[in-house]
Amino acid sequence: MIQAIKQGRTIIFIVFLLFIWELIVQFAQIPQWLLPAPSAIIIEAVQSYKAFLPHVFASVQLALLGLAIGIIFGLSVAVLLHRSAMIRELFYPILIVSQNVPVLVLAPLLIIWFGFGLLPKLIIICLVCFFPIVIAAMDGFRQTSPELKHYFEMIGATKAQTFWKLEWPYAYPAIFSGIKIAATYSVMGAVIAEWLGAKKGIGVYMTLAQSSFRTDRVFVAIFAIVLLSLLLFSGIRVLEKLVVKGRGLHAEHSRHS
Repeated sequence: MIQAIKQGRTIIFIVFLLFIWELIVQFAQIPQWLLPAPSAIIIEAVQSYKAFLPHVFASVQLALLGLAIGIIFGLSVAVLLHRSAMIRELFYPILIVSQNVPVLVLAPLLIIWFGFGLLPKLIIICLVCFFPIVIAAMDGFRQTSPELKHYFEMIGATKAQTFWKLEWPYAYPAIFSGIKIAATYSVMGAVIAEWLGAKKGIGVYMTLAQSSFRTDRVFVAIFAIVLLSLLLFSGIRVLEKLVVKGRGLHAEHSRHS
């Protein structure tokens, strides 16, 4: 009930901001090509949705594929760095430093190396999603209860058994936190990747709208990006509740067995 009230307040506040935006544009008579009113953006979204939907579907497919690869790669690297102290000492500082290099800087190199196909686009999305997943997963592994780890050692569990039976499930909340962040980044990464060259996608739609000074269409694309990011975030959140709840039920069943 409290959560619903908070969400209601957020929606009301957003509507209030849109109302203020509408009033400013109308009373200041700001040209539509410079800053369209929310009403004009909504009208454009309704009128052009048939032409816009194929671009949305293309971006969603690209974002989901890149996110899936980023999750697999990120979790694999996190497990490797956590399990091997030597590899962690060698590569963890490089991993941190690599985040100071903007993805857009790497775009020309990716085009030179891999062309304008699907691969460079997936690499960009993976790079965007990779870091939050790795850092969150490693933090989750480190936060495992020392008492439980000591208990596993006492009963003779191997390091591999301790990891998969204790550290891995213990890190679920942290892992899903990283995935939720990566999910929101994946849509942005897909749009950036489409700027490198694509036939369809929200990034292509934005480029065409910008070149023709259709600012209302640019805002339609921006709102679509925000909405898709929120939907992906919510989907991962629902999955997190199912997985963590299932883990809790399993743990409770184990205690009673």
